[in-house]
Amino acid sequence: MKYKRILLKLSGEALMGKNAYGIDPETLSTYCKDIVEIVNQKVETAIVIGGGNIFRGLQGATEGFDRVQGDYMGMMATVINSMALQGELEKQGLRVKLLSGLYIDPVTESMSGRKAIRYLKEGYVVIIAGGTGNPFFTTDTASALRGVEIHADVLLKGTRVDGVYTADPEKVPTATKFDQVTFDEAYEKNLKVMDMTAFTLCKENDLPIYVFDMNTPGNLQKVVHGEKIGTLVSN
Repeated sequence: MKYKRILLKLSGEALMGKNAYGIDPETLSTYCKDIVEIVNQKVETAIVIGGGNIFRGLQGATEGFDRVQGDYMGMMATVINSMALQGELEKQGLRVKLLSGLYIDPVTESMSGRKAIRYLKEGYVVIIAGGTGNPFFTTDTASALRGVEIHADVLLKGTRVDGVYTADPEKVPTATKFDQVTFDEAYEKNLKVMDMTAFTLCKENDLPIYVFDMNTPGNLQKVVHGEKIGTLVSN
């Protein structure tokens, strides 16, 4: 096992499946089956999921919402997705704790690094909702912050693309994939890994980022076992 403690970052949009919005139960179930596999192999697993399938703060700001209000609405969306993830994981037999930077009694517990680490050591999956609890920060930044807080071995960014490319492979068919790249190289080449705040947080705290295709069943297990199916970004 290459990674013993991970922070898994999932996009909210991924939960839509083929739908235009919301949560597709089949997609949610498939993701959770992959998570169950690695947890049963004693991988300490924390998860941060976005809320873009429900509401995005930045998008709301462009449509006339106050930016701060919009960001809090986006954080609430991450809580909804996290609750759905919690429910499905528990249905599939795992013990789950839901923490949040935006504390909502009685739905969540307040987030603290020490509490999250204690739960991970006790065998719980820890889902961390509510972003950082502050406006103007993305879920990417929240996942980087939480990864650093829990002393994760790696931040796994599960996407619909199988790694980092020279350009968007969905738009540029000739784009080439990197198997490994340093933070400095990714910055110099302007590669779209995560937003700059998240990226800098990972670089300064020596938290590697591994980008992989989460939509292919079994890939999560391959990553934690060290198979090179995505792109590693590290110092």
